[in-house]
Amino acid sequence: MAKVTSKLQVTIPKRLATRYGIAPGDEIEWQAAGDAIRVVPLHGKGGKGTGLDVEERLRLFRAATTRLQTREAAAAGRAPAGGAAPEDRGWTRESLYVREKPE
Repeated sequence: MAKVTSKLQVTIPKRLATRYGIAPGDEIEWQAAGDAIRVVPLHGKGGKGTGLDVEERLRLFRAATTRLQTREAAAAGRAPAGGAAPEDRGWTRESLYVREKPE
């Protein structure tokens, strides 16, 4: 968690700065976003950036979207997730709840 100093300055946490490629001397932009404030690194205006061009970023975004859609479809039961279909697993949910009477 960061605190605002008496001069209204804020320190960006190291893990976030590393993740988004923000280095000392880079410029950032503060944007109002409803009830929040959005911090946007200005990599295209002198900052270091991620080194990825627009096409590569779009490719990565599309791949991530496809992975997410696959996981959501599997969770909704529309497709098996990385393996055998549920009916091929050798047991049923109902068999887990069958209890025999003790003798």
